[in-house]
Amino acid sequence: MVLSKAQLVIIGRTRTDAFLPDRAANVRIACTIPGMSDHYKGVTLWFTGLSQSGKTTTAQLVAQKLRARGVDRLETLDGDIVRLGISRGLGFSREDRDENIRRVTLVAQLLTRNDVVTIVSAISPYREARDMARAMIGNFAEIHTKASLETCAARDTKGLYAKAMAGDLLEFTGVNDPYEAPENPELVLDTEHGTADENADRVLAWMELHGFLAPQLATAEA
Repeated sequence: MVLSKAQLVIIGRTRTDAFLPDRAANVRIACTIPGMSDHYKGVTLWFTGLSQSGKTTTAQLVAQKLRARGVDRLETLDGDIVRLGISRGLGFSREDRDENIRRVTLVAQLLTRNDVVTIVSAISPYREARDMARAMIGNFAEIHTKASLETCAARDTKGLYAKAMAGDLLEFTGVNDPYEAPENPELVLDTEHGTADENADRVLAWMELHGFLAPQLATAEA
């Protein structure tokens, strides 16, 4: 991204102002990048990590911050929700997990190529499936929400980790089913020591750096 070629634009009140404090008048100064249809462009932000590692929490905060920045073409695909819809009936075998990710990838691919910022939060434990998603989607960021097994288990209010550790729940990622951590992700978010707000800001900073989101240069109030 060559910032010297950026164009400053003044964006007046829009429907995104619902996310801003009520003011008598508000003017936001943003930066647009040549080649963008707006001040952002389509990309898939793929959050992967153990259950209770902070994927959904961070993804929701990223979505909130993006909407506050005027990103209105935005969709979220949460792993738990997807399994109630397009992946209903799939189990947790290697084959079913791969099929689940294939379906999510197809949806994310369609959205991203139509200039939608797409946020996926799914355990997606296997590198091969995530690599397939990257290859198919193109504009893609693999984001590892990293937390120890002990921390994730301590966060688990449903007791699933305890059941898995006791042998009462099979095919549970991280306990009796493998999780293959990313080897070269775009971002690693330490959710044990970093706050959700700090981690979300890191995602937006990555988007700015790689040309998917125009930097906010200044804010002026009339």
